[in-house]
Amino acid sequence: MSRDPHPEMLLHHRLCFPGMTVELRHLRCFLAIADEGTVTGAAHSLHLSQPVVSRTLRQLEDHMGVRLVDRSTHHLRLTPAGLALRERAAAALAAVEHALAPDRAWPLRVGYAWAAFGEHTTPLLRAWRRAHPETPLRLLRVDDRTAGLALGRADVAVMRGTAVPRGMHTVLLWHEPRVVALAQDHPLAERTELALAELADETIALNTVAGSTTVRLWPAARRPTHTLAVANPDEWAVAIASGAAVGVTSAATISMHPNPGLVYVPLTDAPPLPVRLAWPDPATHPAATEFAALAQSFG
Repeated sequence: MSRDPHPEMLLHHRLCFPGMTVELRHLRCFLAIADEGTVTGAAHSLHLSQPVVSRTLRQLEDHMGVRLVDRSTHHLRLTPAGLALRERAAAALAAVEHALAPDRAWPLRVGYAWAAFGEHTTPLLRAWRRAHPETPLRLLRVDDRTAGLALGRADVAVMRGTAVPRGMHTVLLWHEPRVVALAQDHPLAERTELALAELADETIALNTVAGSTTVRLWPAARRPTHTLAVANPDEWAVAIASGAAVGVTSAATISMHPNPGLVYVPLTDAPPLPVRLAWPDPATHPAATEFAALAQSFG
């Protein structure tokens, strides 16, 4: 009969498998590389040197006997084995962190993939800190369709759009108007408002990882034929500021991702974007419902 791991095993931060021992640092390193897309970025986020990060990844791959990361391009990509491990590794780390933390002392992890709570972000975080000083809050950007929920990296997550994760509690917070982002020198940048049809001949930057905009936003008879795939808000902003594309986004982007190279123009015929808060059922943090109630009060 199987038994739960002895607490001393958790305190040593090790996961044991037949013939090998993988420490949690191996999983943290792997997840950092998966999130950042480069060894340099992972090293910065972990406060480690690049050689240490590279060596730790190689050790994990040697233990598993399979390549986890494709190093053939500058921006590292996960192999099929790496993609399969990512979700399990994130869940394992979350389980250990929760097992070792006091009941409400561990941080409430709030994930988002794009613009957090927009202009409400700072007031909401400050309100939580005043009302619940015993429960620290960590706001985490996770470039993932569920903003870290499916990966076990978030306890609650901000979701934009109509898609709702299955098996999750959700509450509607508010609706946000949509705007178009243009390079400062774009011919349409002087306009005070625009319609979707006026963008149909443009190249549209689409976040294919966690974005809420697709070509289906346009009427079927006037959909854009040229798109540019990006993986996160930073790539999106750079592509637009450089003149390579334009982008449709929530008005929350204006306050959360200011960029001197961009101009935002309101869209007259794009439907507003619903913003929801989601968390697992059952919740992974006892304060999830209290945070949801506080966030709703800002709508």
